[in-house]
Amino acid sequence: MDKFLLDPQDELPHPDDGSPIFNESVYVNGFDLKAGFGGWMRLGNRANEGYAELSVCFYLPDGRIACQFQRPPISDNKIFSAGGLAIDVVKPFERIDTCFTGELMLVDDPDDLNDPQTLFRNAPRIAAEIDWKNIATSPVHGGRPVSDDQPTMYGRDFSLNHFNQHTRAAGHVKIGEQSWTFDGHGWRDHSWGPRTWQAIYSYRLFLSNFGDGSGFMLLRIADGRGRSRRVGVLMIDNTYEEVVDMDVTTRWSTPQCPKTASIAVRTAARNVLIEAEMLSVAPLRNRRKAGDKMLTSRIWEGFTRFRWDGREGLGMSEYIERLDDTRLPGDIV
Repeated sequence: MDKFLLDPQDELPHPDDGSPIFNESVYVNGFDLKAGFGGWMRLGNRANEGYAELSVCFYLPDGRIACQFQRPPISDNKIFSAGGLAIDVVKPFERIDTCFTGELMLVDDPDDLNDPQTLFRNAPRIAAEIDWKNIATSPVHGGRPVSDDQPTMYGRDFSLNHFNQHTRAAGHVKIGEQSWTFDGHGWRDHSWGPRTWQAIYSYRLFLSNFGDGSGFMLLRIADGRGRSRRVGVLMIDNTYEEVVDMDVTTRWSTPQCPKTASIAVRTAARNVLIEAEMLSVAPLRNRRKAGDKMLTSRIWEGFTRFRWDGREGLGMSEYIERLDDTRLPGDIV
């Protein structure tokens, strides 16, 4: 693995680098295998553009999705708090707390997310309170690159500085009249630097924490010419093994949506096969104007059951495709 720099101060907001598209993002997820549900929350500060990207998405036990996507106004990058979502660093690299209090949309059919204007206008709203302690169960992976030409995980125009780790997510979740004591496992990341979603041409990201010291973060990312990189880690006994190769075979449903995947992974110590079944997929999008052209990225956020060597766990599959006139979702598997 390439060497990266990281210190405890990197858990806190950073001064922006002067880029108009500077973003600082904190993401957490967690899944309770016994309760059969979980979700993710993200706040991305874009102070130079005057807003934060707020995302909260929970996949409920009855198959519905409770979610919110907004751009609350912000004027600086001094804190991670906007739109009802607050993130507090309790102890760097060991515990961060995330708390959301606000309104979620209740989505019966995930396909409704393909028409966000209608969904935002008509979806029923419910009150929610989500309070998680995110406690580290692994080392920290990644950091700041040490040279200008060093490859970074997602690319220098998406996540120049980036670190992540597996966690235990514990606390409570209240959505509408339903309430759960939450005791699950997950993953979190933190990144800062220039970001446009359209800098990603195509990728597949798989995240899971089985809660027994095993898990993974696996990324296959391709550029516009079809050149791809395979990066990530397997977690074995709470210790990371770097990925040296990986192949992903995805089976798509109709309309185009990832349904299952087989992920063959090699580290220096082992070869493994992981099977993924997407239980519920939220089809999202991000659009950004570039000159006189509107660039669109499709983002599929899949609540996923993973099977690996007799283990079963829950987690996330995230697929991103930048769309244009010649490509359709699923062209790159």
